Amino acid sequence: MKEWTREERYRILQSPEEIRELYERVRLSPYRQAYHVQPITGLSSDPNGFALHKGLWHLCYQWCPWGAVHGLKYWYHVTSPDLLHWSNEGIGLAPDRDYDNKGAHSGSAISVGDELYFYYTGNHRDENWVRTPWTCAAFLDADGKLQKLPEPLFGPRDDHSEHQRDPKVVWNAEKGKYYIFIGAQTLDKRGCVLIYESEKPLEGWHFAGELKVPGYERFGGMWECPYIVHIGGKDLLIFSPQYTTLPGRGASTNHNVYFIGTMDYDTLTFTPDGPYRFLDYGFDFYAAQGAANVGDPEKAILISWIGLPDNHYPTEEEDWEGSMTLPRELRIVDGRLLQTPISGIEQLRRAEKPDDGVLPDACELEIQVPAGDFDLALFTKADGSGGQTLHYDAASKVCTVDRRGLNKRFNQNVFEVLDMPLENPLRKLRIFIDRSSTEFFVNDGEATFTTHSYPEENEHWFTHSAAKLRMWELSTSVTDEFVV
Repeated sequence: MKEWTREERYRILQSPEEIRELYERVRLSPYRQAYHVQPITGLSSDPNGFALHKGLWHLCYQWCPWGAVHGLKYWYHVTSPDLLHWSNEGIGLAPDRDYDNKGAHSGSAISVGDELYFYYTGNHRDENWVRTPWTCAAFLDADGKLQKLPEPLFGPRDDHSEHQRDPKVVWNAEKGKYYIFIGAQTLDKRGCVLIYESEKPLEGWHFAGELKVPGYERFGGMWECPYIVHIGGKDLLIFSPQYTTLPGRGASTNHNVYFIGTMDYDTLTFTPDGPYRFLDYGFDFYAAQGAANVGDPEKAILISWIGLPDNHYPTEEEDWEGSMTLPRELRIVDGRLLQTPISGIEQLRRAEKPDDGVLPDACELEIQVPAGDFDLALFTKADGSGGQTLHYDAASKVCTVDRRGLNKRFNQNVFEVLDMPLENPLRKLRIFIDRSSTEFFVNDGEATFTTHSYPEENEHWFTHSAAKLRMWELSTSVTDEFVV
């Protein structure tokens, strides 16, 4: 694996021609996704700036163009009319100001009237590599390009550590105010969220206080990518606690969790209805962000990075890595969060395939699971051996996903086997397979499991013990054009 120097990782992209040859190599990879957003080169990580504006969905993601390495971060911009078909728009934000000289880091967006505003963390470092995180803003101009404000909205607080980032902006009609939730860390390394408020989206911001979540005053060492939304009459709080291990998550110290509860903007208190839950049980799911301006009080739309900080993946050898999940619809029903694939995904279905044990590169499986134990093996060899397996134990109502049988093994020191506990017996699986990812949706959204998978040429079969299985090849819906 290549060892990157700081100078290589933080090199500024001067011209698209500098990465054209890399793009031509990357696009030949057998693991390029057909219907998932992915980088044209290098690394994609956190989703950013996700919003609906004038009938068009805008999404950005963290992008390091040079290779599969965390270094100088750009925002890369893609758009979609329907959350299914995505087009590359090129660089959204570049680290070209003093206040973001070492990266345009994660953030969000919101549509206000005719304007679309973006909020991000400007990662500044001085000559001694000391970080100062600035909260910055930009807007979408008439040509569809992001234009930065000349100065940041505000700087960091001295009574917290340098880890203050990922501004999530929300509008609260009852208060008549905008709020920015920022992931942060206290000086004694306690994860938290800082809240700022203003009556205007681009000015007048002041510190309101630290978010209080009773019972979780010491939960992880940093809360990245906070997101809050009011749906189905309840408040949903999502964030990514870091620097801590959690039960059932192996050696990983990066997680995505959520609470359902009630947000009080007067006291800045989120009162959970119950304990935290994992947003996704899979190996590779992080930095989830919800879209702004969905326009439906009963649902939210979420997308996430298929990957984890500090983990490594086989395509790093090809100088690219990462993609976004399918967009998901979130609903709260009877006090539980349900996550389902984006409406209309059936439009991508091509001819239905026979249940003959041959697994297409990009496909959807719909499985009716019989009562009792159940087994599924994806990406097996022709004789049914190996592969990535899912075993359901009916007595405990636990699904166990095991990817140790794949030829390409990775992140073995973190986890290769994880459980997905269910509240109800397993009865239905909906599985979306792309060329380097697998997403499981269980029991119409009761639980989900996301994982990278890199099958080799001799791993394109599957076995199962289902009562009924239907399978469709899925069309390519994401352009892979060289737009910088």
